[in-house]
Amino acid sequence: MTELPKTLEEAIAQAKEATQAALNDGRTKLQVELVFPEIALQAQSIAQQFIPLFEHLGVQPKVFFPDTGAAALARRDWGDVPFKIDDVGTSRTPVERKIKPEDEAFLLVAPSAVEVAQVEKMSNLAGDRPFVLLNPQMEDVNIVGIGYAGRKLRDRFLSTIESCYYLRPVEGAAVLRSYPSLWQVWLETDDEYQLIAEEPQRPVGEALDQILAKATGTNASGETAPSKKPGFLTNLQRILNAISR
Repeated sequence: MTELPKTLEEAIAQAKEATQAALNDGRTKLQVELVFPEIALQAQSIAQQFIPLFEHLGVQPKVFFPDTGAAALARRDWGDVPFKIDDVGTSRTPVERKIKPEDEAFLLVAPSAVEVAQVEKMSNLAGDRPFVLLNPQMEDVNIVGIGYAGRKLRDRFLSTIESCYYLRPVEGAAVLRSYPSLWQVWLETDDEYQLIAEEPQRPVGEALDQILAKATGTNASGETAPSKKPGFLTNLQRILNAISR
């Protein structure tokens, strides 16, 4: 059984293990999500920690950032590296210039819904080569400029990508998926987390509410038992909030 990580470092290590396991099983279209709103501030650092995963598999990745500014910052901070760093570009940039036959693997860092058309084309051109989305922001409801057609395109594309690692804190609980395990719901109990459900699909919305209500004994009026001491994920969320201010 997959255990809930106790630190951010453990979560990143767990995400790398899940990604490698999925790639070893022939799953090449993958995404890794640490769903903390402020984690985007650490996208470059987390991406750097993922590079050895590809090298361990014997392939050299090409790393993509959403825009030229983020790519330039990574080039400056990472210095001389044996792999290429590029940006996703815009819809006016020919994708063929980004994805080349000699490329071995691809790591896309925090692509948003704005770049979904480009990213889908890149995924198609990648074929069966490893293609990993790291902390994609494609489901961010705050993204503007994406209408109905854009949402349909995003949803269609995301249906082709397997979530090999997902960690998201919710009020008093957490949702975790670490390949090849099922989707898990963990509930805060004192200073620990207890596994309360395993599902074949990601529990969201009403389905998640029902799982939590059953575990916490929520009554018809919506009242719950007194809150417990916050666990690791709640505290981590508070730390990230403080850092982002």
